[in-house]
Amino acid sequence: MIKKFSILLILALFLLMFFGMRPAAPEEGMYPLSEIHKLDLVNAGLKIDPLDVYNPNGISLIDALVKVGGCTGSFVSADGLILTNHHCAFAAINRASTQEENHLENGFLAETKQDEIPAYGTTVRITESYEDVSEQILSTVDEIDDLTKRAKIISNKMKEIGEKANDEENSIEGHVAEMFKGKTYVLFRYRIIKDVRIVYAPPRSIGEFGGATDNWIWPRHTGDFTFMRAYVSPNGSAAEYSDDNVPYNPKNHLKVNPAGVNEGDFAFILGYPGRTYRHYPSYFLQYQENYQLPNISETYDWMINQLESIGSNDLELQLKFASYIKSLANTTKNYKGKLKGLKRIDLVNQKQVEEKELQDFIDGNPELKEKYGTLIADFESTYKDLFGIAKAYLWFRIVNRFCAPKIISEFVTEYCTEMEKPEDERNNAYKAGRIERTKGRLNRAFGYLNNEFDSAFLTKMLHDALKFEGKSELLSIKDILNGQSVEEYVYKTMKQTKLLKRNYVDEMLLNCSKDLYDPFITFTELLNTDYFRIKAEYDRINGNISKLSAQLYEVKKEWKKTNFIPDANSTLRLTYGYIKGYSPADAIYMSPQTTLEGVIDKSYLGGEYTIPDKLKVLYDNKDFGQFYNQKLNSVPVGILYNMDTTGGNSGSPIMNAYGEMIGINFDRAFEATINDFAWNESYSRSIGVDIRYVLWITQKLGGADYLLEEMGVL
Repeated sequence: MIKKFSILLILALFLLMFFGMRPAAPEEGMYPLSEIHKLDLVNAGLKIDPLDVYNPNGISLIDALVKVGGCTGSFVSADGLILTNHHCAFAAINRASTQEENHLENGFLAETKQDEIPAYGTTVRITESYEDVSEQILSTVDEIDDLTKRAKIISNKMKEIGEKANDEENSIEGHVAEMFKGKTYVLFRYRIIKDVRIVYAPPRSIGEFGGATDNWIWPRHTGDFTFMRAYVSPNGSAAEYSDDNVPYNPKNHLKVNPAGVNEGDFAFILGYPGRTYRHYPSYFLQYQENYQLPNISETYDWMINQLESIGSNDLELQLKFASYIKSLANTTKNYKGKLKGLKRIDLVNQKQVEEKELQDFIDGNPELKEKYGTLIADFESTYKDLFGIAKAYLWFRIVNRFCAPKIISEFVTEYCTEMEKPEDERNNAYKAGRIERTKGRLNRAFGYLNNEFDSAFLTKMLHDALKFEGKSELLSIKDILNGQSVEEYVYKTMKQTKLLKRNYVDEMLLNCSKDLYDPFITFTELLNTDYFRIKAEYDRINGNISKLSAQLYEVKKEWKKTNFIPDANSTLRLTYGYIKGYSPADAIYMSPQTTLEGVIDKSYLGGEYTIPDKLKVLYDNKDFGQFYNQKLNSVPVGILYNMDTTGGNSGSPIMNAYGEMIGINFDRAFEATINDFAWNESYSRSIGVDIRYVLWITQKLGGADYLLEEMGVL
């Protein structure tokens, strides 16, 4: 009996020690720099000092992070070598491609630094510092009740503080980010690098393996990576592309660990996640579910079909439309995933239940009731106003972004109006030092201009607008058509306009007249009468939402007795978790690692799963080098983990417990597209490419041993 008791005691102590030593469960949250020191990362599994991750008074891992356009990247050598996603460099690779040298389809390798090609349109930003400027901003609206005016003053103050922080001589650019809507504002200072070059990009069949079919899907076998390099002038300042520029020497760069990662391992990500909306009320989710998500995804699907049809037999047009289509396809599939997720977990109802409980809490406290008693009702009436203009507002969002004739005509009118003014009275965008950057809008419009598509697009959008009713009705459309059918109007206007000829527009800009005329200028002027009405109403509504959101944050903090992590807003964040599978549906379990066998199996399907012949030869010859994994009996390709990511985290380094790079984040599972609205450990999974696949492809398929040497892998 004593012996049995001793065994049980020893077993109990062992279990206590075992479970006591288990790492803490991952937490929801994309933690800003200011919150990292509050996390117990060591207990979670981190093996280095947390100050090595972020040290405000010294060098740390965050100094190796870069913002690459709307994505993330990381320095992986002392000579400014950057690893990011292929899809983040896609547009730059596409711009550098021609029918004769199709780097997008065939891949690109610079044998030496002198052979690296410009990644035009790509800018790198490095976070240098941050500073809370909430008091500076909110003090300007203390006495202002007009919500439209309030929102405008806050917006202008944010721009003013950001511009004041600009230091062109030291290549520093300031930007103020709203951390909590209407509540907290932080000034970030970024070091800017303008000369970015492509070093190695795998063929599209590797970097986009699986195409639109596999996008947002697990299991995944995509080699979504590209090497780039940052260059600066010899004195270290930001400079446009020049043969005189030299590789940038970062404060820190990540160590690449060719041993990769295993299931169950602790991991963390640093990156620049774009936008999340987790602190918004149920009415915001209703707006997403009933208006924004279906409207935009349906329109983008239509646009994709048109562009693919127009370019089906024209390689030049296929190259021209490639990044356009990719961006649209990525968004529309994401939105469909969000719609599915909203319905699957009934998130609107969950929020409504929470709001009912919050209202009961408010009503139970006389002081809170006096201050916040109508908060939920005020949200309801404000969003009701938004629902009223939603169709028109979303229509203008799409037209103002994609209708090239309108973009061009608007630019010409605005440019000529501003250039008539004295320099010091012009809008900042049209002052001497910024005009060329501002002309980027015009360049982009002409870059995607296609008469066949633009005619079809304008026809569709005008037909859609004629169906709007109530506050969304666009009365200007009838004035524009002036008794003609939509088809007659579009045909006539496209035939008469001269604004679709670049030479003509450039001549107009050189010789602006006070009496500008073109049918599309008339179209834009008439249409903008409705646009300015809708925009003014939206600004009023958004100002009210901002004010109410600040109150919601305050009362929820009182209710929950806790602080909240601010929604993502493209500023540097940390998230952590474990390499872990999940069950997306009944009786289905997805393991967290994929292998080269999966690439080969899918390749037999052809189409989006076609692979380079050389890759199949390497596989058949078992030429795996040091990247073969005995446990998986293959070369690892993709990894899955329960970290909290969203758009903007593309290209983020996945790091192990020692802060070494073991993968590159590039996607989420379809169920996790709803991460923007809600995160849940059971279904929120992010997807990365295993560093071993990156290195194997780079060495064996690309023949770029020198890059592995530069990273210290060989």
